[in-house]
Amino acid sequence: MPQLVVDILYLVGGLIAGLVIGFFVAKHFMQKYLKDNPPINEEMIKALMMQMGRKPSQKQINQMMKMMDKYK
Repeated sequence: MPQLVVDILYLVGGLIAGLVIGFFVAKHFMQKYLKDNPPINEEMIKALMMQMGRKPSQKQINQMMKMMDKYK
């Protein structure tokens, strides 16, 4: 095999390996970030509604959570 073909195979293999490793590293960091900083929870909704001058009931909080889950 000519040296050029071997070099191209090494390049393609390196790119594929880099993409696979990069995917798993990015996935790990994204899961860690979402675990440390959850998108929104019931306490956040309650605090937001109280800042707007409303005392939310549990039913309203549950409705908001369902709406948020719908858009995930």
